Amino acid sequence: MTRPLTVLSVAYALAPVGPDAVGGAEQVLAALDRALTDAGHRSLVVACRGSALAGTWVDTGIDPHRAVDQQARRRAEDAARAAAERCVRLARPDVLHMHGLDFARTLPVERPPTLVTLHLPPAWYPALPELPQLWFNCVSDSQAAACPASGAMLPPVPNGVDVGYFAAARHARRRFALMLGRVCPEKGQHLALQAAHLAGVTLLLGGAVFPYPEHRDYFDRQVAPLLDRHRRFLGPVGLARKRRLLSAASCLLAPSLAQETSSLVAMEALACGTPVIAYPAGALAGIVEDGRTGFLVDSPEAMAGAMRRAGGIDPGACRAAARARFSSAAMAESYLDRYRRLAGRPARAA
Repeated sequence: MTRPLTVLSVAYALAPVGPDAVGGAEQVLAALDRALTDAGHRSLVVACRGSALAGTWVDTGIDPHRAVDQQARRRAEDAARAAAERCVRLARPDVLHMHGLDFARTLPVERPPTLVTLHLPPAWYPALPELPQLWFNCVSDSQAAACPASGAMLPPVPNGVDVGYFAAARHARRRFALMLGRVCPEKGQHLALQAAHLAGVTLLLGGAVFPYPEHRDYFDRQVAPLLDRHRRFLGPVGLARKRRLLSAASCLLAPSLAQETSSLVAMEALACGTPVIAYPAGALAGIVEDGRTGFLVDSPEAMAGAMRRAGGIDPGACRAAARARFSSAAMAESYLDRYRRLAGRPARAA
């Protein structure tokens, strides 16, 4: 019998990892940790306080809820790198998997074959280093097309969600729109609020305001003034509450101003049978099938009009698209095969 793999994963230094995580990268890492553990492999995850893992959590001791400045970032990165170096030395992992935007500053010098998943737009990263035994992958075709050419770039592994978990939810549709995610300028919460006011529709906003000065300033200046008794901010929502909200909402709004590399929440909404109204930013243009599983729009005015038409989208078509295209099981198996190849083990037959 083939010896189980030992995979060491390193998260972004200031974001907790777990099924209730706000960030997509942290949710993907939690899903891979669970898949490795369920398959009998050994999963170790270097992550900050507040994480919840199925495998072995290597706590960096960093509290992500404190105010973040440049000095705090450096402390968090140093702690993550030190923890990763200890794990490499003591656990001797077969593969190292880096997930953070800060991967270049948390990468151990001595390490096994290493995969870096680029979860964010390519322009947000510094130049990708060319080092021995270091490979990269994107999470969508649109993101890969935007990346500079590199001999270390492997084919994308598309993100996925637990379609069965979300599809199992059945709630009566309510007359509210929903937006979920990190509260920051590029996600466009202010645009969703403008659209909801124009449409006269109730909007619930769920998500976290992280302790970055620019994020808090955005919430205070552009989001809070547009809130009222029909447009409410819920704060962070965990996995179970997220499923209830997605399955009851009339639609999900995603007015992103960034070139999204993926959108887990859009996939989750479709798995619930809920249409998605989105700006065609990066991968969102490929996730939403305009007129079939939602609408692609380019302004708050167009989003308001689409919100009024959302009831005409067939929930069955949304669920079918999610089943066919957005499976987390397929994502996990692709990564497991990639781990085996990097570790020099035979890949599983298709």
